[in-house]
Amino acid sequence: MKLQQLRYIVEVLNHNLNVSATAENLFTSQPGISKQVRMLEDELGVQIFGRSGKHLTHVTPAGHEVIGIAQEILAKVDAIKSVAAEHTLPDQGKLNIATTHTQARYALPSVIKDFMHKYPQVSLHMHQGSPQQISEAAAKGRADFAIATEALHLYQDLVMLPCYHWNRSIIVPPDHPLTKLKHEVTIEDVAEFPIVTYVYGFTGRSELDRAFSAKGLQPQVVFTATDADVIKTYVRMGLGIGVLATMAYDEKQDTDLVAIPAAHLFAASTTKIGFRKGTFLRGYMYDFMEAFAPHLTKARVDEAAALKTHDEIERMFADIKLPTQ
Repeated sequence: MKLQQLRYIVEVLNHNLNVSATAENLFTSQPGISKQVRMLEDELGVQIFGRSGKHLTHVTPAGHEVIGIAQEILAKVDAIKSVAAEHTLPDQGKLNIATTHTQARYALPSVIKDFMHKYPQVSLHMHQGSPQQISEAAAKGRADFAIATEALHLYQDLVMLPCYHWNRSIIVPPDHPLTKLKHEVTIEDVAEFPIVTYVYGFTGRSELDRAFSAKGLQPQVVFTATDADVIKTYVRMGLGIGVLATMAYDEKQDTDLVAIPAAHLFAASTTKIGFRKGTFLRGYMYDFMEAFAPHLTKARVDEAAALKTHDEIERMFADIKLPTQ
């Protein structure tokens, strides 16, 4: 049994059983991967993958167990390399972050600027995507950190740590009727207008739907996007009122729009940062987390990483006052 064989079966799963795509990603040949997988199956005496002709069709029950252990072994190998690098090249390495547009555009720039100034020899890469894409990137080792708000059930294999709370604003042109109300805006007021907001499953969208449902109302969502800047563009076009993260409204740049506070209408959302269980965290990784969320000290991160469940982590942070953006 070789580490190369274990890496092949993990990568075949990561590429949806497409051996050609796996070979291309690993810069090797399709026949070479197929041969090594067969050799491993022969050595173990079990099939890892089911087949139809030359094509892989599914992972067998035994295969799921084998691949699960292979993932753990490869993670330990990566951890060994990280330990060595931490002792020989503590300020060098790479950091891959998977997150949404709103986090990348509005929450992270200052943190990343300071981080890159402190660690000029650390190569930092940002990957933007949906909650599912973010969780998969972290779970499969393509990203060191996942930063997300929605669909946290997708992150069961990660250690997820709370960073900050945030809420929403209603974005409209200056002459919009909502800017002329004599009272605090209500859900009923918002329900009278078409809404431009996030795609369901992105950036706290579920809290908007819950707020309307609690009042027995149905939001008139006419346009959705994953990008807050795109949402603001369509608000400017008069397509509807925008409901987006307050942090995505910039008074200096969005001078042709008005932000109406809506924290009283929607429950706050919590952004979290996560990493794979068992990950060896480099010193600069701890520094990044603490820069993003000052309460995430090395001691707290290590304590949380040693816990077994998400509920235990939630209880650990229950008495800590998180910042609000």
